[in-house]
Order: sequence, then structure tokens, then C-alpha cells
Amino acid sequence: MPSISRRTFLQTAAASAAILPFARSANADPLGLPIGCQTWPVRQLIAKDFPGTLKQLSAAGFKSIELCSPVGYATMGFGGLQKYSGADLRKVINDAGLTTVSSHFSLDELRKDQPARIAWAKEVGLTQMLVASLGGPKNPTADDVKRAADEYNKIGERAHAAGITQGLHNEDFECSTVDGKRVYDMLFELLDPSYVKFQFQVSNIQYGFDAADYFTRYPGRFISMHAQGWSATQKKIVPIGQDSLDWKRIFTAAKTAGIQNYFVEMDLPLMQASVPYLKQLQV
Repeated sequence: MPSISRRTFLQTAAASAAILPFARSANADPLGLPIGCQTWPVRQLIAKDFPGTLKQLSAAGFKSIELCSPVGYATMGFGGLQKYSGADLRKVINDAGLTTVSSHFSLDELRKDQPARIAWAKEVGLTQMLVASLGGPKNPTADDVKRAADEYNKIGERAHAAGITQGLHNEDFECSTVDGKRVYDMLFELLDPSYVKFQFQVSNIQYGFDAADYFTRYPGRFISMHAQGWSATQKKIVPIGQDSLDWKRIFTAAKTAGIQNYFVEMDLPLMQASVPYLKQLQV
């Protein structure tokens, strides 16, 4: 299976793109969870005007955001957020009518100074710290996977001791195989469920990773998901609700998985177009 990255297929809109507001709906959101979005697709806007971007996201109907670390993602549009203290950053987010409990961090920054990153996370009010990938070799061996899992178990144990849930996304390394077995599946066996949870990339259905199947097979192992619509006929990412996926099935299985939050993650027009469907979806 070829290695992939959400960075590869998530096309960002031009920095000048405007987010059109949607009217608030009285209907409950899926599972009663707030509609969230990952901030990676709006990184160019964040680099120019963080408070303004947050207000636009709130006006579009999002209620929560997932951050990317100003340290680990400094060269990718988030470095300017280092000017805020953790408490000030939380205030800017809350002032825009949003909440945040989750952020992505680079594995490298956790290796270098995890205590400092945990301290920052707690100041912001985060309860979840994620990494996109364990970053192993392109063609790993079983020993490579075990070494990566052993290291991440230690990272997860330290986070757990600090009251933080450590999570793992599924990107390049996790989507590779060893002797025909997915590394992702191997990690469910190697990572300690007491210390490490998982975050699922729904659009990986294009590579055979079915969200509802994983949620059902590994109950209690997930904390969140990145949500994208996927058209099986067009073979591309499309707005949620205008796609081929059975979202009622996905969210129903998410109850078993232990999903605590979800974040829409697509380019801006697609994120906007997904909000009305999510507002009316009853699960």
C-alpha cells in the first residue's frame, strides 16, 4: 500500500477565500458533540489573522477547533501563535465563541521537551495531544514498528501521568504494511490502551480503511476522528453529506469506539458545505 499523508490530498483554499456564514440549527449535532474543524486547512489565514479566522470559523457554524502546535508546526503557518501565552491563546479562542481540547504536535517536539509541551497544553486547556504519525521508515519491518510503539508508549505514559490523553493519527507509516499486515493494525496490539488512544482519518476509506469497521473492531480505543466526505464514483473528497459514506453508520459505530470529538478537515469550501448536513444529522 502506498504511503499517504493528509497533507497530500487535503487541498487548501486560497488565503483570500471567505467563509460564508450558515444559520444556526435547533437540531442536535451528531451524538450531541460540537461540530469541530481542524485548523490545518486554514493555516494560511491563521498566519495572517488568527482572531479574525476564528471568528469566521465560528460564523460558519463550527463550535470547536483542533489546533496545530505553534512549535512543531512553526514553519507551516502556526509559528505566529507563539506570541500568545497559553492562557491568552485560550482567551482568543473562547472570545470567538469556540472551544478547544485537542491539538496536533510533532513527534520531534515531544522527543525534545515533552514536559514543556504538556505544560503549554494544560495552560491552553487541552486534554488531548495528538501526533500525525510515528514517522517510521517507508518500508518498515516488524522490529521498526515495535521500536516506534515502545517509544510512543513511553510518551503516552508521561502524558497520562500529567492528566493528558495521548493520541495517534493514521498517516504514512501507519498505512504501510509488514508482510501483508497493516502497521495500523499492528499498533493496536503494541500500543498500551491505558496510555495511547487513536484518531481516525475518515477519508482513508480510499485506501481501504473503513471508519465504522475500525470503530467496531477496536471498541474504546479511539478519542476522535478527522471527517471528510468521499465520493466513490468521483474518487475524490467532497462535502460531508454529498458523498458515498454512510455517516449514520459511522457515528453509530463511533459510540462503541469511544469518540469524544470530531473535526472536519478539508479545504474551506468543502468544510463550509459540510456544516448544514452535520447540523441536521440525527444519530
